[in-house]
Amino acid sequence: MTDDPRVLTFGCRLNAYESEVIRANLDQNARQNVVVVNTCAVTAEAERQARQAIRKAKREQPGAEIIVTGCAAQISPDLYLDMPEVDRVIGNAEKMQPVSFQSGINDPLLVDDIMAVRETAGHLVAGFDGRARAFLQVQNGCDHRCTFCIIPYGRGNSRSAPIGHVVSQARDLIAGGVQEIVLTGVDITSYGPDLPGQPTLGQLCRRLLAQLPELKRLRLSSLDPVEIDDDLWRLIAEEERLMPHLHLSLQAGDDMVLKRMKRRHDRQTAINLCARARDLRPGITFGADLIAGFPTETDDMFRNTLDIVDECGLTWLHVFPYSEREGTPAARMPSVPKPLRKERAARLRARGAEIVAAHIAAQARGHDIEVLVERDAKPSRSARSRRWFRARATWTAHRFEGLR
Repeated sequence: MTDDPRVLTFGCRLNAYESEVIRANLDQNARQNVVVVNTCAVTAEAERQARQAIRKAKREQPGAEIIVTGCAAQISPDLYLDMPEVDRVIGNAEKMQPVSFQSGINDPLLVDDIMAVRETAGHLVAGFDGRARAFLQVQNGCDHRCTFCIIPYGRGNSRSAPIGHVVSQARDLIAGGVQEIVLTGVDITSYGPDLPGQPTLGQLCRRLLAQLPELKRLRLSSLDPVEIDDDLWRLIAEEERLMPHLHLSLQAGDDMVLKRMKRRHDRQTAINLCARARDLRPGITFGADLIAGFPTETDDMFRNTLDIVDECGLTWLHVFPYSEREGTPAARMPSVPKPLRKERAARLRARGAEIVAAHIAAQARGHDIEVLVERDAKPSRSARSRRWFRARATWTAHRFEGLR
């Protein structure tokens, strides 16, 4: 995520990547007295935080032009345009174009039909502010319609970046000092069917690693449990440069809840996937997105989600209390009281914290752990291990102190 005060980023890793493109677009147009708020629509809380940031930005920089973009702006442009602090609203496709950020544009609304977009262009970024790890967009949009999710209406249909563009961008990032690349998108395991030859995500990864031997680390963002292809399984088993950490889009651990979410996997599919990955790559760690308090979720259904944390051996839990999204089927289902959603989310997060603490205790003494410092070295800098543990690097002693 950028530290540039002109760009405020909310939401996913793809938004973080796109904020770097926005920053480059602002530089190309020599824009300074402007604040771009790159919003997220995954939860009502994410939108509330974005509106709060818009008001704060205007208070702190009353003379700045306030531009709002991102998924929330794409889905509900009039809501943001009606805010007195906002000067312009730009859509998700338009935010990737330098011309959208030229000064003196009088049109306050630049949001076209996202469903009409057919390509994911190769938007080059020079680097990520001196960081050794960078995100790289390989896919955008989603063809699935999970009952809780509004994001396809903010991102459009699934579309993939050609392998040649991805390799070129990765090469430029490596030349700029990046040592770890994280492939990102809305649904990256759906990569390729829209491209000539219909390559898979695993084939993309194989090409990247073969053509870029200087790439030290390759990491993947969220994966759909039913879309891991044979090439990717082979890389998990054999390629040391593919990091031993997979983040899974699970959402729940109960079969009825998964069915009502319109997910394509069941709990046993998730359990089998983690067991297979662990057999192929001993020591691999897993993260997962989980929703607490989905409509109709009973205590027993929630218990199944809590239990799958241990049955899959999950470590890194990204937990959301369910949030109604207007226009989605789930918003019309019988709801779970909000206090109960929050209580269940807290229980999931507490279980995740226990697991992380246990892993850290096991690694705290007597182990050599390879870490990647994420920024230029200073006396104390944040770093990441191969399995996604965070380390505090202390360069005066040429060692790191502690995982967290």
